[in-house]
Amino acid sequence: MSTDLELWSRAAEGNSEALAALFDKYARDVYNHCFRRTADWSAAEDLTSVVFLEAWRRRGHVRIRHESALPWLLGVANNVLRNRHRSLRRHKTALEQLPPKAYERDPAEDIARRIDDEHRMREILERMDRLSSADREVLALASCRS
Repeated sequence: MSTDLELWSRAAEGNSEALAALFDKYARDVYNHCFRRTADWSAAEDLTSVVFLEAWRRRGHVRIRHESALPWLLGVANNVLRNRHRSLRRHKTALEQLPPKAYERDPAEDIARRIDDEHRMREILERMDRLSSADREVLALASCRS
């Protein structure tokens, strides 16, 4: 079995299987670290992917100095977590600056109002049916102006 230093050295040369071996060895640790910081399994999965994508991207520029690649990977995870937190904070701030939307009201109120309007209109139509056709036409035309 290869050491982390050997695997990282091979990955730095472009060997994706070496990085895959590091992934197999440490993905669970990175995932657990991200999950403990986010309490969101889906976000932890995404962040774990970003950590190893970053490891692949930086493989030629980074030298592992310890027997284990895990400390460096957890450091990358911390940076990814900070970036995510910053991004979420900016997104929240941007949303707070938007004007309130009309649909932020309780939709149940709008639905209840529409149902009430339909009931009232049915009552009006039933009463209008009792009128002569000429009177109905006058009322229909008069109501177009309101």
